[in-house]
Amino acid sequence: MTAGSPQGEFVPIDSNRRRTPARLAAVAALLLAACFLASPAPAQYTTASRIGDLQVGGGFVWTKSGYNFTPIQLYGVSAYTTFDARPHWGGEFDFHRVSASQDSTIRETTFEIGPRVFATRGRLVPYAKVLYGRGVYNFHQNIANIAYNMYTYGGGADFRATRSINVRADYEYQNWMGFPLATLHPSVVTIGVAYHFHE
Repeated sequence: MTAGSPQGEFVPIDSNRRRTPARLAAVAALLLAACFLASPAPAQYTTASRIGDLQVGGGFVWTKSGYNFTPIQLYGVSAYTTFDARPHWGGEFDFHRVSASQDSTIRETTFEIGPRVFATRGRLVPYAKVLYGRGVYNFHQNIANIAYNMYTYGGGADFRATRSINVRADYEYQNWMGFPLATLHPSVVTIGVAYHFHE
């Protein structure tokens, strides 16, 4: 059986172990949010003429995924944008498209949007996010191309290299709902660069 086939033998897995990364991500997000609420407002939000803080970027993606409990590595690209209307919270949109390293016909494409919380620590801006969206899985040899609803826990940090350029390291734990055998929970790492709009 190939890793990308939509049919295969069911292999039981410990459900508690499978949910552990999601639980850890949720706990980390709550702790991060608590820290944000106690931190002072950054200066860029005090200007009355600005309605928010915007950045648009792209990056390279490494994904550890797998169908029917068979791990595979995928590589690709991403695009993202964030808009922060308040000193510690805003919104994010993410796009990812990755292909398997050993079989380019296996692809995962995702579109996600949702809220995020963040803090400013000098040039470093750590954040946590919860996203919801749509994922499209292209199976081995193009035998099927099916879309699924999905939700994501994630986080990372933006580093302000210059006033206009941010460098990002980002992690996501994705949950594809309704996927066969409920086995698709990719871990996604992105290294990106964004343009930060400013006055």
